[in-house]
Amino acid sequence: MKNKYIDLVEQSFDFPQDEFKVEDGELLFHDIPIMDIIEQYGTPLKITYLPKISSQIQRAKRMFNVAMAKVDYKGAYHYCYCTKSSHFSFVIEEALKNDIHVETSSAFDLNLIEALQEAGTVSKELYIICNGFKKDIYIENIANLRNNGWSNIIPVLDNMQEFDELDLCVKEPCKIGIRIAAEEEPKFEFYTSRLGIRYSDILPFYEEKLKKNKKFSLKMLHFFINTGMRDNAYYWNELSKCVSVYCDLKALCPELDSLNIGGGFPIKNSLAFDYDYEYMAEEIIAQIKSICDQRGTPEPNIFTEFGSFTVGESGAVIYQVLDQKQQNDRERWYMVDSSFMTTLPDTWGIKQRFILLPINKWDKEYQRVFLGGLTCDSQDYYNAEAHANAIFLPVVNGEEPLYIGFFHTGAYQESIAGFGGIQHCLQPAPKHITIDVDENGEYYTKLFSKEQTYKSMLKILGY
Repeated sequence: MKNKYIDLVEQSFDFPQDEFKVEDGELLFHDIPIMDIIEQYGTPLKITYLPKISSQIQRAKRMFNVAMAKVDYKGAYHYCYCTKSSHFSFVIEEALKNDIHVETSSAFDLNLIEALQEAGTVSKELYIICNGFKKDIYIENIANLRNNGWSNIIPVLDNMQEFDELDLCVKEPCKIGIRIAAEEEPKFEFYTSRLGIRYSDILPFYEEKLKKNKKFSLKMLHFFINTGMRDNAYYWNELSKCVSVYCDLKALCPELDSLNIGGGFPIKNSLAFDYDYEYMAEEIIAQIKSICDQRGTPEPNIFTEFGSFTVGESGAVIYQVLDQKQQNDRERWYMVDSSFMTTLPDTWGIKQRFILLPINKWDKEYQRVFLGGLTCDSQDYYNAEAHANAIFLPVVNGEEPLYIGFFHTGAYQESIAGFGGIQHCLQPAPKHITIDVDENGEYYTKLFSKEQTYKSMLKILGY
């Protein structure tokens, strides 16, 4: 009878996969033996595998350029990284190696851009797409960059009042964009996104305000669908409406030449994950071209803003199972050496599922378990995977410890949890390392941050 953990995985999925394989009962992630990393750094441990960031960017650029070539699309494609997914320097520096641009969400994002420019990482030719509802300091920082020679900064209006505030601060000719307030999917809690300007207000607003102002040129129409780029009637309907508005606006505004379709490519959250990226890229481009052709409108340049897709699959979090607790006849708990609420807050906040795999003991028998974190909060647990309403892991039997890894965790978790701050129950932030590959194909590691100390916490708390 096949009852080893590796048998379970091989019977359930197409395995091994591109980034996962097993040798001698231990997991390799991108051909890196994770047990070797654990022996060097211990657990809990956060990992960022930098080459995955560049490979994802190149993959998307290739897909959209192929899609454009197939239908003889006349516009250009521009890849932007959505900085809010992860602001770490090692992430953004790796992404910027790939001839991309950036999308920002707040005032301090622009201070970050200035720091990159001072370090020689970016030039003032970079496209900076400024999204979000803009407080005064965000408006001021946009104006400062444009007045200091950043010619490709494009503030995207989230509401009509922002234009008047920008007009007061910006002294140089400036490109500008408008965000459409998309309709939410039918099952959502409200009907229309709180972000952006209503469809019906965009054309009158252009005629009454933007057209008369010679300082600003409307270059971009922007929309984003909360559910991401999905092959369903809701997404295609919203895309069609957006492109129609673009065509209406282009007829009034000849300088309009770019359509920003936001982000929303999903990331792999299960070994059973199945998403046809190539089909979606080709269908998006084909539909935009088809509508423009019907309307006699030149095809726009296409901007995308991929965040999770860029950085999500580069991340991993490694834990040790400290002990097991049999709480009743059906529930066996594996207690880990950190907290899900503090290290993977999306598992608690939005019930996000990541790829969960053991690092060792693949040749041992498995059992159904629940995972418990170290805080005293009843919500600090993980009890199901994306493909099944259960978790199965190797048996813990008093020999070497069991180590487990959550993979593709690279987007949002540190910023939501509050990197370097106070964690629930004063759980310390774990060590964080980066892994890169040298010119000979050999991997090497760098310690980015040590495990948080009690002294740093007490200082924040005023002790």
